[in-house]
Amino acid sequence: MTATSDEHGDRNGDLDAAVEVFAAQRRRLFGIAYRMLGTVADAEDIVQDAWIRWQNTDRTQVHEPAAFLTTVTTRLSINVLQSAHSRRETYIGPWLPEPVNTDDDPALGAERAEALQFAILLTLEKLTPTERAAYILREAFDYPYPRIAEVISSSVVSARQLVSRARAHPTSAKQTAVEPSHQHRLLEAFLTAAQNGDAQELEKLFADDVVSYTDGNGVKLAARIPIIGRGRVAKFVAAFAHHFWIGKAIDWVEVNGQPAATLTENGEVTTMVTVTTSDEGIEQLLWVMSPQKLRHVTAVGA
Repeated sequence: MTATSDEHGDRNGDLDAAVEVFAAQRRRLFGIAYRMLGTVADAEDIVQDAWIRWQNTDRTQVHEPAAFLTTVTTRLSINVLQSAHSRRETYIGPWLPEPVNTDDDPALGAERAEALQFAILLTLEKLTPTERAAYILREAFDYPYPRIAEVISSSVVSARQLVSRARAHPTSAKQTAVEPSHQHRLLEAFLTAAQNGDAQELEKLFADDVVSYTDGNGVKLAARIPIIGRGRVAKFVAAFAHHFWIGKAIDWVEVNGQPAATLTENGEVTTMVTVTTSDEGIEQLLWVMSPQKLRHVTAVGA
């Protein structure tokens, strides 16, 4: 028994409609998955899996496609996050979220900038996957609590409690958030002092308990442990001044909604550095040197 041309037309029309609905939600879905997982590749995999689920679903039974797709994406992300910690145990050195250029808004889908800057993403690493999902849906996408409860399969009371507990973690990071212009000035001053190997000047820029994290996954020159404390970080940065910066061009870029600098050698970005700051100065130095995490740093078309 063969399908009639009308049946073929209905199927094609249904698929076209499915593609259109999914395309309208894709950026938001990517935004959720990226905030949950911290890497572009993992987020793209989740979005692709969500599309497959959407294709294979009886869409005539789905009354709210946006809610359905958000639920699928969030639950898939929770599942991946639960296994991500075991994968990171084999990672060499500190693990940082993958920086993404936000000058050109490459499909981050941020309705709001919440849960995008490094200070928040790093703090979210301390949350359970469900706490993280509840916080992101509430703070980044302004979801009402009844909808959050549906997505994570909990009661409204539990959803509120999860968000409240999650907020208790990032509070310190929120309080240290300062204007991007201030971040830019501190980062610019840091780059000058670092290239000069001026440990005393570096110390003036740092908060007492400053921490330097380098995500290199074993690449040459990448520190494999965090460096902690004003004096130690200043000496550490000053020590490599005379070889690390040689032959590298420094450019400015916005990643994750905050100013950052890229170091380019022979036309290839080899390092990204940014800072988290407070009124006391630089709280965190964040270096990304892992080649796999530098693919989405430069401006589109650069």
